[in-house]
Amino acid sequence: MNRMKNTLIATLALFAGFNAVNAQKFAYIDTDYVLLHIQEYADAQAELNQMAIDWQVEIETKIQSIERLELAYRAERVLLTAEMRAKREEEISAKRLEARELQKSKFGVDGELFQKRQELIQPVQDMVFEELKDIASGSGYMVVFDKSNQSNMLYTNPKYDISDRLIKKLGYVPGETLESDTKEGDEGKSIQDRAKDAMDKGKSSATDRMRGAASGMRGGNTINSKNKN
Repeated sequence: MNRMKNTLIATLALFAGFNAVNAQKFAYIDTDYVLLHIQEYADAQAELNQMAIDWQVEIETKIQSIERLELAYRAERVLLTAEMRAKREEEISAKRLEARELQKSKFGVDGELFQKRQELIQPVQDMVFEELKDIASGSGYMVVFDKSNQSNMLYTNPKYDISDRLIKKLGYVPGETLESDTKEGDEGKSIQDRAKDAMDKGKSSATDRMRGAASGMRGGNTINSKNKN
């Protein structure tokens, strides 16, 4: 009985030791937290946000110009011939299409904002990856997970969080983040989400305005509704 008990204890100890060693092969980082310490990343996000704002203004200016043309057309429509109405409607439709194309070229999937983000952010991500790769290689980690807000990790043990270690290797002090003041309701958002909100604002605002203008014209039975008289 004692022999069996001793054998069981030895087996459990060996199993526990194996698990302990194996556990050391895994670690994780919080990318969002790490990036908050990097000046190059903060500068890139600020530049991207300013670009988004500038392009939004450009798009909004075009939309306002279209709205003025539409208002003038509505006021003068009854005085115009069918040919003149058709010409004015085509002009407004063409300008609306131009605004949509501008929006797409700036904020689209492969638009300038996306391309610029790749240009500015990719070097920072590459730098972080290289330092992380050195840590993983030196420590013998089999896998390093990411627990940022985009991950699906439900639970993480702080014992295996090497974020601060990576931050130090990058030359920064853990906890000394560059996160700017947040607006009310944004406290729980990562810097990526807040940047994305700022970028998407130009696209969504322009889209809403164009839809509103198009809806108003349809409601007024103007564009694409030719008067037979």
